[in-house]
Amino acid sequence: MTYVPDNPLIVQSDLSMLLEVQSSKYADARDELLAFAELVKSPEYVHTWRLTDLSLWNAAAAGHGADAIIETLHRYAKYPVPASVPERIRSVVSRYGALRLVQDGEFLRLESDRPLDLEEVRHLKPVHDLLGDDAGDGVRVHPRRRGELKRLLVSHGHPVEDLVGYEDGDALTMQLTHEAQDHPWSLRDYQLAAVDSFATGPSAGSGVVVLPCGAGKTIVGIAAMVRLGMRTLILCTGHVALQQWKREILARTTLTEDDVGEYSGRARELRNVTLTTYQLLTWRAEKGAEPAHFGLFSEANWGLVIYDEVHMLPAPIFREAAELQARRRLGLTATLVREDGMEGDVFALIGPKRYDLPWKQLERQGWIATARCIEVRVPFSDADRLKYVRSSPRSKFLIASKNPRKGAVLEELLARHKGEPTLVLGAWLDQLEFLSRRFGLPLVTGKTPAAERLEVFDRFRSGEISVLALSKVGNFAIDLPSAAVAVQISGTWGSRQEEAQRLGRVLRPKSGDNQAVFYSLVTTDSREQEIAERRQLFLAEQGYPYRIESAS
Repeated sequence: MTYVPDNPLIVQSDLSMLLEVQSSKYADARDELLAFAELVKSPEYVHTWRLTDLSLWNAAAAGHGADAIIETLHRYAKYPVPASVPERIRSVVSRYGALRLVQDGEFLRLESDRPLDLEEVRHLKPVHDLLGDDAGDGVRVHPRRRGELKRLLVSHGHPVEDLVGYEDGDALTMQLTHEAQDHPWSLRDYQLAAVDSFATGPSAGSGVVVLPCGAGKTIVGIAAMVRLGMRTLILCTGHVALQQWKREILARTTLTEDDVGEYSGRARELRNVTLTTYQLLTWRAEKGAEPAHFGLFSEANWGLVIYDEVHMLPAPIFREAAELQARRRLGLTATLVREDGMEGDVFALIGPKRYDLPWKQLERQGWIATARCIEVRVPFSDADRLKYVRSSPRSKFLIASKNPRKGAVLEELLARHKGEPTLVLGAWLDQLEFLSRRFGLPLVTGKTPAAERLEVFDRFRSGEISVLALSKVGNFAIDLPSAAVAVQISGTWGSRQEEAQRLGRVLRPKSGDNQAVFYSLVTTDSREQEIAERRQLFLAEQGYPYRIESAS
């Protein structure tokens, strides 16, 4: 291939790629790269992407072959693709499925068509104790070591295709009702495709569905549960999310109150469908003790375990997931990004990415709101600038995050969007409490009792209150579909997943022009501004570039 000036992609031999934003082919190229590459940097005009082993293995698990990936690169490349890149892609993609776990009587067998791969695995010291005797063309594995073996092998560059299958849980007869809250509904095409991707195929029954907030991930989980027809355990991010799941299950299926139980600090109901929270499952009576409620995983014959917002899965749950490999597992998330680098553990223990859809594609189809992202740069006062320059690096971020001048900018934005359902999102309680008092805003934090929290949310949904302040609880699954404006006054250190979750609060489809706006207030020329660039990476990947405005 020769030089193609209109193409937007420059592929480099180190597996990085430069994508020109101003190109007319940018959006199409970005949507295709999402299937097999990761965004690294996103300044105004040229974005940097990278091919990684994990991104290519997820692509392979979703059915994207090496030849199709290479063809995409050639199609959008401005210059010839370096010869080493297709070779590397074929090598990495071929590793997925090269090692397979299959049933072998009462044991499992790790097998491969490539004897050298098995030989290499045998000589990996960390997995040596997980392997048993040789078994023909493979090596035996005890079923209890299934998850831990997959996790360790992924970390050493050997993804395992799990073809063992799963134990059937207790049968549960249920159907979708297609009549919720007196409104007829049906599964959208992409929701049906997501369920099919999870529930069908030779390695079906485990994996992750990635859809933006507002696109109906809960509906996908419910439909998968109905499709399988088995007793189900659902893990939620908090009590509010648990209640939302319960309402949706009762509204959209033939299950009754007697079928759906809550296993929480309030109740210990073990029913056909049981909902619990990550907080409860990881609670310890004292430091160093085992989590007190892990027994829930084995107290019933579950046929399916659903991990809501799987990108926030606490580390202790991974350990339990390693023991649950004989059960079907579905992870739901808006982003597979994890700030702790444990994406490989999600891949190995919950399963590979089964379905993903670009956010902008759903926006074009009207399933989520059209959103504008605006970063408002807020200067320090002279006194605060002096305090900032004299502080330690870690204190600099905190001082910038709590810049008092953000209050005046928030006041201007609330006036600009007066009467529109608006969320004020922040990371620091003292900052939120001050702004709540200053502007008379209801405030929901982690300390707000569950009943009061639900009552405030109901008032916001009904329109009784139009502005609501939220702490980090706003990062989790809360159902506030009318929210059309979000103002982020502070955020966590460079958390891309938090940025995605917060934008998701305003993405549910709106009546009328279906528009939403997401503001992020960032202190000018500060550590916060540097970190904000990291936070915005995921949204840029999905096609949401930030427009920059300067506050006076």
